Amino acid sequence: MSKKNKYLLVALAGLVLGVALMILFDSTMQKTSTNAYCMSCHVHPDADAAWKLSSHYNNPSGTKTDCAACHLPPKGSRGYYAAKVKSGLKDVWAFHTKKKEDLDFESKKELDHAVTIVYNASCKECHVNLFPEGISDDGVIAHLYYEENEEKLGLQCISCHLDVGHYNPNYQHKKMTGVPVRADANAEVYTEPCPVSAFENFTETIPGTPVSLRMVAVPGGSFRIGSPEGEPFHGEDESPQKSVTVSPFFMGEVEVTWDQYWAFYGETMSEGRTPPETVYANNARWELDAISGPTPPFGNPDQGWGMGDRPALTMTHYAATVFCEWLSLKTGKHYRLPTEAEWEYAARGGTDTPYFFEGSPKKFSDRGFWRRFAKADTSVIASNVIYAANSKSRTAEPSRVRSNPFGLKNMSGNVLEYCADWYAPDAYVRLQDGAVDPKGPESGKEHVVRGGNYADDAADVRSASRRPTEHDAWLRTDPQNPKSIWWYSDIKGIGFRVVCEVPDELKQ
Repeated sequence: MSKKNKYLLVALAGLVLGVALMILFDSTMQKTSTNAYCMSCHVHPDADAAWKLSSHYNNPSGTKTDCAACHLPPKGSRGYYAAKVKSGLKDVWAFHTKKKEDLDFESKKELDHAVTIVYNASCKECHVNLFPEGISDDGVIAHLYYEENEEKLGLQCISCHLDVGHYNPNYQHKKMTGVPVRADANAEVYTEPCPVSAFENFTETIPGTPVSLRMVAVPGGSFRIGSPEGEPFHGEDESPQKSVTVSPFFMGEVEVTWDQYWAFYGETMSEGRTPPETVYANNARWELDAISGPTPPFGNPDQGWGMGDRPALTMTHYAATVFCEWLSLKTGKHYRLPTEAEWEYAARGGTDTPYFFEGSPKKFSDRGFWRRFAKADTSVIASNVIYAANSKSRTAEPSRVRSNPFGLKNMSGNVLEYCADWYAPDAYVRLQDGAVDPKGPESGKEHVVRGGNYADDAADVRSASRRPTEHDAWLRTDPQNPKSIWWYSDIKGIGFRVVCEVPDELKQ
C-alpha cells in the first residue's frame, strides 16, 4: 500500500471514529437527559407526582415539559454541557454519599434554592411571547415590569411562577380574597380590654374580637448594648458598647401571630393608600374608624406553612406600625414597636453573653472551613432558637422553643423583628454612654431589624446582632406602581412583636 493510501485510510478511520464518538456522545446526552434517568437519582417520591400535577404537565394544550428543559440551559447554548456535567456529578455524589431521609426536601421548594437550579433562559426558550391572547390586565402589568427590570433587578420567571414545574397547593400568585379563617374564629368575642392595675404579666383582650395577646412585664434596668470586639462573629455596627438604661415596659411574649394580624386585617383592610408619613410624622394618633389597613396581599403570605399562632410575616414596617396604632385605639393603651435598646435588653434577659443561654457562637455556627468536616453542635441552641439548622426553612410555633429569663419566646430566630429605630451603622458611636431610654437616630432610610430568622446561621441570632431593613430589595418583584406599602414580595422571615407602655399611674 502506498504511503498516500495509508494516510487516506488513517484519515477515513479517524473520520469514522469521530462520527461514531459524536453519535455515542449525543446518544449519551439524550439518554442522560430523560425523565426516567433523572428520577433514578432524584428519588424523592413527591417530585414526580408534583410535576404531573403542574402546569408543565397537566395543561389544556397537552404539552409536556421534561426535567432537563428547566434544570439545564437551552440545548446548544453556551455552557450547556458544562452545566450538565456539573449537575450530573453533583447529583451522583449526593445519591451515593447522602441518605435520602437526611435531605431537606422542603427547603428545595423555596425560591432561594429554586433560582439556583432553574435556568431563566430555558423558560424564555419556550415562552417567547409574554403577552399571549387571553392574558389578564394584571399579567400584562407584571410582564411589562419583568421586561423592563429583568437585567437590572435580576428577575426570573419563577420569581412569580414558582409552582409551574412542581405543583404546590399552598402557592399562588394572585391577590388574596376575603379574610382567612382564624383558629379562634368561633371563640367568645371580648367586650372589654384587660384592665392593668399592677406591673405584672397580663393577657390583653381586644374588644370586638376573640383575640388576645400575652404580655410580659419586663423590669427596667441597665445593660451594655452591643457586643465586645472579641465576641465571635462580632459586627462593626455592634460597637462601641455603651451602658444604657431602659424603663420598665410590657412586651409580647411571642411575635404577633396570624390570628392576631388577621383580626386587624379584617377590621381595617382597604384598597386605599395612606402614606406612611401619616403614622411616622410626629407620632400621629388616629381615630379608629379612620385607620386604613392593609390591601390584599398577593398569594398566601403564610407561604403555606400554617397560620394560627405562627408568627405573621411579610408585612412592611409601616404595616406593623399601623397594627400597633389599631391595637392602641382598640384597648386604650399605648402599643408600639420596641426601641432597639428595649429589644436587646429584653432579648438578653439579664445576661451579657452572646445568647441568653450558654454556649459559643463558634460552637453553634456552620460557618468556617472546618465545618466542612465536622458538624456544628446543635444540642443546646436547637431547643432555644428556630434557625437554619433546625427550621426546615420555615417558621415554627412558639411551643418549639424555651422562654428566655424574662419569659419571652423566639427573641432569637424564627422571624426578624422590627424595631422603631432608624438604622445607622454608627448608631453606637453617636449614642451617649449612660443614656436613658435611647431611641436611635432622628431620621434615616432603613429601620433596625433584630433577632435573625429561621434561615439564619447561629452567628446571626446572637443577642447583639443587628441589621437594617432592605426596603427596595424586599419589593424587587412587586410589579405594582406604586409598590405596596403593606406587604413585601421578596422576604419571608420578617415579623414583629409589640411593646405596651406602662400606664402613668403605675410608674414610680
